[in-house]
Amino acid sequence: MGAPRDTRLGNMDAAFKALADPTRLRILGLLMSGEVCVRDIYDALGIPQPKASRHLSYLRKSGLVSSRKQGLWVHYRAAPLGDTVMRSLLSAVTHCLGHVETVGKDRHRLEAKRGAGVPAQSQPHPLFECCRPARQSGADRRRATDRRRAARSGR
Repeated sequence: MGAPRDTRLGNMDAAFKALADPTRLRILGLLMSGEVCVRDIYDALGIPQPKASRHLSYLRKSGLVSSRKQGLWVHYRAAPLGDTVMRSLLSAVTHCLGHVETVGKDRHRLEAKRGAGVPAQSQPHPLFECCRPARQSGADRRRATDRRRAARSGR
């Protein structure tokens, strides 16, 4: 008899498989700002509707997105994740997607279609090295201090 299956590990495995496709990552990039109709997703990405639906179905089965039907259209959003590990994983992925030019262009197309501006990005988490301010060397700090002192004294 084998060891019991680790649910958390299984969920992470499913999530990593779902994240291993550029189209699905672009879809998650669109869902960072909230709920989006399937029609708006395939329009923003410039892909055929069946392709968008296939990838959305994969994301839904992995537990990363949820959906609701309204009339003829299905609306998708990032799924509420109960597991802290999965929330951390999705947070890191969506943060990284915020630094990808293609995802930014997709979001701009979506917001242009909706007639609204792209929402401002959230404050960077200190965990992410890419968002930390660059450290100044001691010499750079001294030069900056000297410039401020010179400006105050009118030199």
